[in-house]
Amino acid sequence: MSGLAELDREKLFAARLYATRARPYLATALFALEPVESSRVPTMAVDAHWRCYISPRFVARTPLADLAGVWVHEVSHLLRDHHGRGDRYAARSGRDGPGERLRMNIAADFEINDDVYGDGLPWPADAAQPKSLNLPEDLLMEQYLGRFTLGGHAQCWAWLDCGSGADGFGRPWDLGKAGADGLTREEQDAIRFRVARGMQGPPGSVPAGWKRWADEVFHPPQPWRDLLGAAVRSAASGSGSGGDYSYARPARRSASLPGVVLPSLRRRPPRVCVVIDTSGSVSDAELGSALLEVAAIGRAVGGRRDSVTVISCDAAAQTTASLCQAEGIPLVGGGGTDLRAGFEKALRSTPRPDVIVALTDGETPWPGTPPPCRTVVGLFRRRKAGFLERPPAWARVVTIG
Repeated sequence: MSGLAELDREKLFAARLYATRARPYLATALFALEPVESSRVPTMAVDAHWRCYISPRFVARTPLADLAGVWVHEVSHLLRDHHGRGDRYAARSGRDGPGERLRMNIAADFEINDDVYGDGLPWPADAAQPKSLNLPEDLLMEQYLGRFTLGGHAQCWAWLDCGSGADGFGRPWDLGKAGADGLTREEQDAIRFRVARGMQGPPGSVPAGWKRWADEVFHPPQPWRDLLGAAVRSAASGSGSGGDYSYARPARRSASLPGVVLPSLRRRPPRVCVVIDTSGSVSDAELGSALLEVAAIGRAVGGRRDSVTVISCDAAAQTTASLCQAEGIPLVGGGGTDLRAGFEKALRSTPRPDVIVALTDGETPWPGTPPPCRTVVGLFRRRKAGFLERPPAWARVVTIG
């Protein structure tokens, strides 16, 4: 045992205090982590039960400010439920194993590192950043997973190991569910809620990524959001949606016609137009919920915010905005309800949408004929339905709330 370094707990806890001063809104989560000394961990790592495994050698050689950044980095994985999201991604994609879980760890780091480092916490020289792979910032782990492989520059992060709390894949040093000092699911959710509540401060006091996360905690994903996303994806993948001819890659049948180049049909991101009911019968809470659904729709079509437009409509179609400016989408209205005007404006837009999504309380007349594109209707849940006309049979209907 004499060859093993002893954990410098004074330095470790001083670094946690440093992290708390740099990121005061994360204090509850930082002090909820249970430290576990382990010489089997390369640096620091967490498990799904909020234990933080710590290498004594790593603590000894790491400057205090850098160690504080690692505290914030590891607790960020747990707050954003990267282990649960990793398991769900593996189940959806049908791909699993150490290599795939390493990709999840890298993608999770892409999501959080710009909110972890900077502003008092130094950037590590080897931190995973999406710009290293020419990827955009401010995406979620699941979006990054569809945009890179382990080849090329990503190989330089093969050493990454933030533990099962970052990707859901068990490690030899994990104490497991029955181990000491683990938190229950209810205790974890309570911590997330307290941290999210602490982020509801003045604008600019919390990074945008954490603000987005806090909004999701207060409006957690519900079954209707999965249904809405599935309905949009189903409509967008239908025949005639999201396809166009291109000469960039000639069609294979051109080989049978010497001297003739035929275009091939290429898939493109589907164009979605969201018509939001802004009439007087729709409450402010429902309008807020509608904006959250718009963000969910953007994720459902692969994160291409430029492919989603929004029309606010009461008795007449009002403003049109792109999801690229989602933070400032104007919801103008307050009068009577006639979503037919919103459908007409959507179909007159250029280019015409592949899918129309109407978010409404249902107290509206509907177009007499089916639009020439797929249609999804999201109905706000009411204790007493007040349909002027029930949504037509040609629309896929999802209840919201």
